[in-house]
Amino acid sequence: MGLLKRRHSVLPGFGLTFGTAVLYLGLLVMIPLSALFIQSSSLGWRGFWEAVSSPRVVAACRLSFTAALTAALLNALFGFVVAWTLVRYRFVGKRLLDAVIDLPFALPTAVSGIALTALYAPNGWVGRALETWGIKAAFTPLGVVIALTFIGLPFVVRTLQPALEDLDLDQEEAAASLGASRRQTFRRVILPAVTPALLTGFTLAFARALGEYGSVVFISGNMPMRTEIAPLLIMARLEQYDYAGATAIGVVLLVLSFLLLLAINLLQRWSGRRHMRGV
Repeated sequence: MGLLKRRHSVLPGFGLTFGTAVLYLGLLVMIPLSALFIQSSSLGWRGFWEAVSSPRVVAACRLSFTAALTAALLNALFGFVVAWTLVRYRFVGKRLLDAVIDLPFALPTAVSGIALTALYAPNGWVGRALETWGIKAAFTPLGVVIALTFIGLPFVVRTLQPALEDLDLDQEEAAASLGASRRQTFRRVILPAVTPALLTGFTLAFARALGEYGSVVFISGNMPMRTEIAPLLIMARLEQYDYAGATAIGVVLLVLSFLLLLAINLLQRWSGRRHMRGV
């Protein structure tokens, strides 16, 4: 046996690339996050607890997480429908619809917030129609969910599209030939194949919604204990020069979101392994 031929790599060796990656992540991620913990530690444990356990902070964090989770779930459901329509069907205006999906990426968040507020306000086109049904969207938690759903939809659609395009139609036809109904084919063939991508899109939409500020600040009304989100409360603390209190709220958001995202990633890995075993 001769010596194994070393695989040629276009990029430099492991040491240089690994060091560059660690340095880049350290400067952009680890050092700022460490500074967040260091700044909040100046309060001490008692001061930290008092800063994050006040009723206003608890209400803001609860609204941020529930609204972000609700928006991500809605995007996971309707984003799948939109991605399926774009992948499986040909129709007039398909390219236009496909381009519209990316509008939340291109629009400044403040512009999105102003547009949504004008649309869903009591005197807006949609808001006026909802008022006849006794539904108030703007300046309520519902308005927060609408804004977060708007900015999170592209993450789900763009993540699902490649997975749906890679689906083998022969498997669906084989399931139909064996007598499977459409519901059974979807549940046993399609859904397991796209679940990892769906969870990824859900995670991205949730993370994006949790830290959103610009598109929510107008439509929410910013009423403490009712429609005030955690990022807005952090901004209010910063404007009051309460840097330690602002970082304390940031630490709570960081820890809770990290735990939730870790759980979602573990679920995604488990789903992917289960699908591979099934294949």
